[in-house]
Amino acid sequence: MNRLIIFFCCLFFSTNGETEKTDSTPITKNMVHKVDTTAVDSFSEDRIYNAEVLNNVFKKLKENESNNNQKINITHLGDSHIQSDLMTNEIRKNLQQKFGNGGRGFVFPYQLAKTNGSYNERFYSNRTWESYRNIHPFKSLPVGLSGIALWRDNDGFAVELRIKDAAYKFNSIYIITPQNQNMFNLSTASQTKTIQSTERKIITHKIKKGEAISTIADKYHISIADIKRENRLKSNNIRAGRTLKILTNETRPKNITSSEFVPLDLESDSFSHSYHSDKALDKIFLIPNKNATKYELNGLVLEKDAPGVIYNSIGVNGAKFSDYNKYPLFFDQLKALHSDLMILSLGTNESYDHMEAAAYIKELREFIKNVKEQNSNVAILVVTPPPSLLKARRPNIYIHDYAKSIIEIAKTDGFAVWDLYDEFGGMDGIRNLKASGLIGPDWVHYSKTGYEKQGNLFTEAFLKAYDNFKLRN
Repeated sequence: MNRLIIFFCCLFFSTNGETEKTDSTPITKNMVHKVDTTAVDSFSEDRIYNAEVLNNVFKKLKENESNNNQKINITHLGDSHIQSDLMTNEIRKNLQQKFGNGGRGFVFPYQLAKTNGSYNERFYSNRTWESYRNIHPFKSLPVGLSGIALWRDNDGFAVELRIKDAAYKFNSIYIITPQNQNMFNLSTASQTKTIQSTERKIITHKIKKGEAISTIADKYHISIADIKRENRLKSNNIRAGRTLKILTNETRPKNITSSEFVPLDLESDSFSHSYHSDKALDKIFLIPNKNATKYELNGLVLEKDAPGVIYNSIGVNGAKFSDYNKYPLFFDQLKALHSDLMILSLGTNESYDHMEAAAYIKELREFIKNVKEQNSNVAILVVTPPPSLLKARRPNIYIHDYAKSIIEIAKTDGFAVWDLYDEFGGMDGIRNLKASGLIGPDWVHYSKTGYEKQGNLFTEAFLKAYDNFKLRN
């Protein structure tokens, strides 16, 4: 009996202990995949491995802190984790709060392509648009910087861009099109035009007893056919007491009014067509260039008349490195962003294809090569994919292998790494992510809170590396 009492007491206290653990929210890190690399010391110091790759970016940030005279352009590319702009918007806000708000950066009318996008701005159009994503089989379509082709073959449209977050009112807007073709104009207002014209006078006639349609036609010097057409009569039979509309041959003056957008004077360079306003704008209209025969939009860039960080985010739901690699226009248009730093967040969709780590690294290297051919000075920071489960709730071992392989080649390939996989606890921590409400019901995508936590963790790591750079320089 004593032994039974002791057993139940132990069971009671053990159960209470487990409940306390379930209620806690810290993420348990899994350091296993780092042990096999030489990166452990660098990670413990900066949380960003090979952070010296970012030195030129940090120099510009430091100079801007001293002189308030720099634009620092950061471009963050990815898949559905990035297209929603939840993680990236958190990073954007954090870095702009510290270093200054240089502008919203790259935006795209995802709504017109019938998909989700950022909450910072909204697009509206009076016409429908055709679209095609880079995740589909290759086609000769204008798939460029956004990873999504968007086009119309005729005019008659007006696209309204409306800023929802007042922090991203803009002074300059840049239009990105294939081969920088002049396909669009911009307008901030419309004007009403009035044209004087004439119209035939219409009167009403009440049919008297004994009147025939022919006598009414003779009276007003019009044809029977005119009366039947205006009154939708199927025969010549009419009934006394009814009224008829009579379109006479007399005319009267008429004013015709129409609204027309007033095009702005645009400037152009080798990357885009642009407009600058001394007054900050929160709304603008994209309208057809009357000299164009087709209309293809790859994106817009919004900037403020202020120094600081411009944080561009580009994502396509379901995208992989190979999807971006198959469209040269994407890499050609990257030059329009003048990126100092490019952050890469891809891998989840490759893992769902059961792609081996070697094949994944090959596509990553191909992507970086294509980027460097257009901008040899841009710094590259690779973010390892976050933890997820495969179908049937099986562990996603592919993500683990990608994270390990990315870190192993970072030094030789010359890029920095932030290990989101480890920051979120690896496979050992995924159940805790669920209990904390950070990962969604599909065990792949994250909640708004989860993405914001990713953004805050990245910011902490980035600023820690920046502080260490300043201590050394």
